[in-house]
Amino acid sequence: MTEFWKTKTLAEMTTQEWESLCDGCGQCCLVKLEDTESSEIYYTDVVCYLLDHESCQCGDYQNRCIRVPDCIKLTAKNLDGLGWMPDECAYRRLAEGRGLDWWHPLVSGSYDTVHLSGASIRGKVISETEIDVEELEQHIVDWVR
Repeated sequence: MTEFWKTKTLAEMTTQEWESLCDGCGQCCLVKLEDTESSEIYYTDVVCYLLDHESCQCGDYQNRCIRVPDCIKLTAKNLDGLGWMPDECAYRRLAEGRGLDWWHPLVSGSYDTVHLSGASIRGKVISETEIDVEELEQHIVDWVR
């Protein structure tokens, strides 16, 4: 595959190219809290019940927005309004004019590097089914990139 992310805008990418930008870190599936006064976003170590903790992939990607109504389908059109996306997300990096990080599978050639680099949620999270929603504040983390 050519380095299309260097020559195309997000809006110009094919569906296959767009989908390949996902590095498989799983950070977008973390449950987030927003301070209503400051609008600051806090990430937790709690993930959507559909996320496979080992592969960091959605267990029902095609139907995720039906099964999880607040799941957001990322598009080139709505990316600007998603300030809660992690700083190291490939979509956000490219939208901000930054390149892909060394561990991104399109750069490294391996899906293992996202995990080896520590960028993924593998080994760091619990499912939302394992906690009471009232406990979310106790699960705020500072390791999200």
